[in-house]
Amino acid sequence: MSWGHAVSSDLLHWEELPVALPEENGVMIFTGSVVVDAANSSGFCAGGKACLVAVWTGFTAKTASKPSLQTQNIAYSNDRGRSWTKYRGNPVLNLNLEDFRDPKVFWSRQAKRWVMAVSLPNDHKILMYGSGNLKQWKRLSEFGPAGATGGQWECPELFEVPLDGKVETRWVLKVGINPGAAGGGSGEQYFVGHFNGEQFQNDNPSSTTLWTDYGKDCYCALTFGNLPEEDAPLMLGWMSNWQYARDTPTTPFRGQMTLARKLALRTTPDGIRLFQQPVDSLAKLREARMPVEEKMVGTGHQFEFVSTVPMGTAQEAGWKLLAKDGTYTAIGYDRQRGTLFVDRTHSGNVGFNKDFPAKTEAPLKLIGNAFHLRAIVDRNSLEVFADDGRVTITNLVFAPADADTLEFYAKGGKAGVVSGSLWKLKSAWKSK
Repeated sequence: MSWGHAVSSDLLHWEELPVALPEENGVMIFTGSVVVDAANSSGFCAGGKACLVAVWTGFTAKTASKPSLQTQNIAYSNDRGRSWTKYRGNPVLNLNLEDFRDPKVFWSRQAKRWVMAVSLPNDHKILMYGSGNLKQWKRLSEFGPAGATGGQWECPELFEVPLDGKVETRWVLKVGINPGAAGGGSGEQYFVGHFNGEQFQNDNPSSTTLWTDYGKDCYCALTFGNLPEEDAPLMLGWMSNWQYARDTPTTPFRGQMTLARKLALRTTPDGIRLFQQPVDSLAKLREARMPVEEKMVGTGHQFEFVSTVPMGTAQEAGWKLLAKDGTYTAIGYDRQRGTLFVDRTHSGNVGFNKDFPAKTEAPLKLIGNAFHLRAIVDRNSLEVFADDGRVTITNLVFAPADADTLEFYAKGGKAGVVSGSLWKLKSAWKSK
């Protein structure tokens, strides 16, 4: 198990590079993060220039005489990540635990030191450590348990986000949970609060659970650090679920990523909430705009559409996409339950794992008796952003190759006239 590597100038077109950090000497490379060491605090940087330092969990499998072990390790690069040297003094943090993983490291302006958020999965805790040089680490604080605790906590992310687009900010602590997520299996929750360079303070009651995504297929999402201050925080997730990740009917690849997403915090009637939208560069792939009609044949399997659906008197309304001869994936709103849903139980190939066919749903309050959707379909994936990104639902689907119809439907009453736009999308692999 090793770290792959890809680079991009727009978070849309990616160039794969050779493996960055290979598994060696029986130590697998688990999740972690990379920082820019601008001041050479680590002593690894050469030529008076900044270098990159990777911090990751090393996993050593159990033997007949020893249990498994997870430790935190570092490596450095002086050529923009094209080649890496593992630190001879690894591990830099070892609690002699079987479950202790996924370090997110960043520079704290408040404390003027590096901060690491790392998970104690079985205790439902995130530990905070501080360091001046990325080599020696001192424990600062801990957070948790809180929110959802039905499975192991892992893949923590701690990052600062502008509030309501203004100078004021809040901190977001995102935590993966497996199993026990909103859609079943693996998923992610987040906490909104303050961070003083040492401790994260949750602004909500510990019983409050907020989900980053209500689908089954967005997990262990990681943010990009060191961005220009005027840019929105960006996040990229793994698009699968540990319930069936090993069984998905894909070849020659195994696993894929979501679109990169812009993040924002906004004040809502329910409190401060995380909003997500695809990166702006997605528009580069759009072909000619088409107005949305109640039935559109020939959409293909790569398209984006936005729509406003007035519910009227309907109890349920929505869209059936990738549809053909009884096969379809539905995006709809259930008025009685007050939920937006994605139903993939009829989406095509659903029989490869018992946990795959599912209807995932998210609470959504209607605005003016209508709901607003933005959805991106990319062959075997569906990413839905509702209410301007207040709710996201990400799901894999495996539809027949000729299932290329988009059709509106309503139940239990009559819906209003739908409106919107649809764009077929060019391949990111062919258009630069």
